[in-house]
Amino acid sequence: MSVDPALPDDLEWRGLLAESTDRDALRAALTEGSVRFYVGFDPTAPSLHMGNLVQIVTAMRLQRAGHTPFALVGGATGMIGDPRDSGERTLNSAETVEEWTQRVRSQIEPFLSFEGENAATMVNNLDWTGPMSVVDFLRDVGKHFPVNRMLARETVRRRLESGISFTEFSYVLLQSMDFLTLYRRHGVTLQFGGSDQWGNLTGGVELIRRSDGGSAHAFATPLITKADGTKYGKTEGGALWLDAGLLAPYAFHQFWLNVEDEKVGELLRVFTFLPREEIEALEARHAEKPFAREAQKVLADEVTTLVHGQEETEAAKAAASALFGGGDVTSLPGATLAAALAGAGIADIDGGAPLPDVVELLVLAGLASSKGEARRTVAEGGAYINNVRVDDPSHVPAATDLVDGAWLVLRRGKKRFAGVRVG
Repeated sequence: MSVDPALPDDLEWRGLLAESTDRDALRAALTEGSVRFYVGFDPTAPSLHMGNLVQIVTAMRLQRAGHTPFALVGGATGMIGDPRDSGERTLNSAETVEEWTQRVRSQIEPFLSFEGENAATMVNNLDWTGPMSVVDFLRDVGKHFPVNRMLARETVRRRLESGISFTEFSYVLLQSMDFLTLYRRHGVTLQFGGSDQWGNLTGGVELIRRSDGGSAHAFATPLITKADGTKYGKTEGGALWLDAGLLAPYAFHQFWLNVEDEKVGELLRVFTFLPREEIEALEARHAEKPFAREAQKVLADEVTTLVHGQEETEAAKAAASALFGGGDVTSLPGATLAAALAGAGIADIDGGAPLPDVVELLVLAGLASSKGEARRTVAEGGAYINNVRVDDPSHVPAATDLVDGAWLVLRRGKKRFAGVRVG
């Protein structure tokens, strides 16, 4: 199968080769023919997140360039978890890991093509790890790992003082065995992952060499951090989940819309498929007029569409326009409103009782500290329900005013707003 010879240069330009084994050999492999590669995802949570998205998008780039993906979901390694700097992981039950394995599989599938000449394959390392005996594991895999080299791994060294279990210490053997197994069964010769996985990636390359005398390649993508070097991908509610049930598409879109000016060019390179010329033109316009936030808007639209689809992107933009621009909120879905109003505040009222008047609603929603203040707000023309100004302090919204049958959007002045949920 023909491959795109521009892929190595594109990966370099996008900053996706943070580390690699022999760079010239890797470049040659990627340009001389279709390479079978794998990338792994451990089900240590019910959803993939921003860090996983780096690997998904990179796998998409390689497949589009003519290479063949093997997406590994770690039903076995997910039972253990890679060592972290913060301390020992809490082990999840086999039932939980199995459920999360299926969820992660279903999240990965839409991003890759499972048809055609370089169709993707989904694998689970529990299929070969589960039946293996401890003795076979120690003889066939453990024999090839000098303990002194395992102790030299950066994460292990940092954990030695506070303590690390043999379980997590042995994680590198399991991941390395995955690479060896895929090498033997499917001819996979390339693995990539995040740069925090570099020791595990090279462990697999070394195991293939020591065990089978074979040659393989590995590269690591960069960890995505904020401008100050701290970890990216956190929102007020937790991780930047890809599951819409854990993080609404509106909140997902808002995250990308609000990334730092210093980082937007890097994130456009890593997470979008926009061509180099278009990204560089965006960066130039952004440097001239950063206040326009054009680059962030493009980034938010591109990534949200990739993960959640065009319809959710348009709904997120409509919600932001309605809330922050005073537009029509009446057609917004309740789930989108809930996500949009979460940071502003939501007051719940009993759906079986009559709706309160605007004065009481302003107090309930926290937009006025007292009924007197609420009345003054109405008198001064600063009270709005669903972005329609209310001039009568005794005004009671009708049931037909409820957006999606359950919501009122209250606003005081131009920028202060909150939600009321009736149910």
